[in-house]
Amino acid sequence: MEIATDNARISLRNDYSEGAHPRLLQALAVASAEVNRGYGLDVHSARAAALIRDRLGRDADVHFLAGGTQTNLVALAAFLRPHEAVIAPASGHIAMHETGAIEASSHKVLTVATPDGKLSPALIRPCVDGHHGEHMVKPRLVYISNSTEWGTVYSAEELQALGGFCRDHGLLLYVDGARLASALTTEGNDVDLALLAGQADAFYIGGTKNGALLGEALVIVNPVLRTDFRHIIKQRGAMLAKGMVVGAQFEALFEDGLYFVLATHANAMAARLREILQRAGVPLAVDSPSNQVFPVLPDAMVERLRLFVEFETWERRGDGTTVIRLMTSWATPESDIEALAATFTALYTEGRAVGAAQQAQGA
Repeated sequence: MEIATDNARISLRNDYSEGAHPRLLQALAVASAEVNRGYGLDVHSARAAALIRDRLGRDADVHFLAGGTQTNLVALAAFLRPHEAVIAPASGHIAMHETGAIEASSHKVLTVATPDGKLSPALIRPCVDGHHGEHMVKPRLVYISNSTEWGTVYSAEELQALGGFCRDHGLLLYVDGARLASALTTEGNDVDLALLAGQADAFYIGGTKNGALLGEALVIVNPVLRTDFRHIIKQRGAMLAKGMVVGAQFEALFEDGLYFVLATHANAMAARLREILQRAGVPLAVDSPSNQVFPVLPDAMVERLRLFVEFETWERRGDGTTVIRLMTSWATPESDIEALAATFTALYTEGRAVGAAQQAQGA
């Protein structure tokens, strides 16, 4: 799993900085030496779709696209009429990190505040009840991600409750699966692709953030949503002429379960990282069992830590602490996590001391 790097700092910024797993590169090399049909009609894409359907245990359309934002945009543009809106967590990717792509396709995103990035029927209901009549947009689709932007994951019971609520209220349930592999391989997880397909009208299986060079697999379960979908892909500029580039990678990921092996490694590295943080007395902003970890650090420590580790600043709390995001990947070396242990403990102790002195001076 170890990858050589020229960077002096340990990289825990994201799970897509490394290129691709060697087996996927080999699959691409083999497919590139062949003559393949274009636009996703090649034998590798067909086999990858069949392998995914086998995991679902049911019929579904499977389309391969390049990236997550593109997949969300194409799917929601196809599934919704112009006056229909999306309900999403306030922290949801389509609300926070896609530059208004969904709104640019004429669909308002109605955001709901959540304590942990997850939606529930109780949180959705006021939004549904509060929009009525032709003077307001009409909620039509519920957007969730698994795992969420806070690294939390949905249980089978939670997904079934959401699916039932959506069916009872004429809503579609769509799942952003950029990090679905991590969610499905967390300790204690009781959700699999078959259960997910039984509750969601559509979802995508993320490859970009789990060992692929690029690519996502959009799964459309609801037959009503499948009509003319390839027309929408083409119209939105998302149909790759060399579709085998994505198809061959998903074929390699699913032919013997490599997809889940890679995510299991990422989760194991994150679990070890949480253990190190907790041993050092570092509080976590949320209980996230996936490959995303959110320590709460003294402000005085954050910039010092950047000398050793690459990470994202997630939330400045204004109380002398900052939440950062540390993220492991399919390629994170165990040696990087272990090397961080002593550094983190020393810096956290130092940061708390500096913070306490600053507060004393302010008082």
